[in-house]
Amino acid sequence: FNNNLTGSIPSEIGNLINLNTLSLSSNQLTGSIPSSIGNLTGLTSLNLANNELSGSIPPEIGNLINLPEISMAGNLLTGPIPAEIVSLVNLSAIYLSENQLSGPIPAEIGNLTNLGILELQNNEITGSIPSTIGNMTNLGEVWLYSNQLTGEIPAEIGILTNLGQLWL
Repeated sequence: FNNNLTGSIPSEIGNLINLNTLSLSSNQLTGSIPSSIGNLTGLTSLNLANNELSGSIPPEIGNLINLPEISMAGNLLTGPIPAEIVSLVNLSAIYLSENQLSGPIPAEIGNLTNLGILELQNNEITGSIPSTIGNMTNLGEVWLYSNQLTGEIPAEIGILTNLGQLWL
């Protein structure tokens, strides 16, 4: 990380099936995240933040069941948050801020009961905050500001007694 790497992430990276850490953050990488990243099922660390990656987050991200956190903040990613992300039940942190993600926050995000940090600020996320957020009782930080959210703040947010930061 933190070099001057340019170009795209080669799809052949998916051949590194024994990889447990992939950190390419703070470079100048462009193009989309290859779907072959889903082959890296042993990953325990994935950091693609602060690049110029574009396109959508591949649904194959749902194969990375050992990830404790996912960091793709500070890119040019578009499209919805993939529903497959909710199968990553070991996640303790999601960093997807400062992209161009759109669509709603999936209601199934409430299945991520181990999540402590949810950073989705500075995107183009629409819809309301799902009431299922109340299932995420380990949440300590929620960052949702600078989106296009509508509706009411769900009453279930009052269940989140571990919450130390709530940025709406």
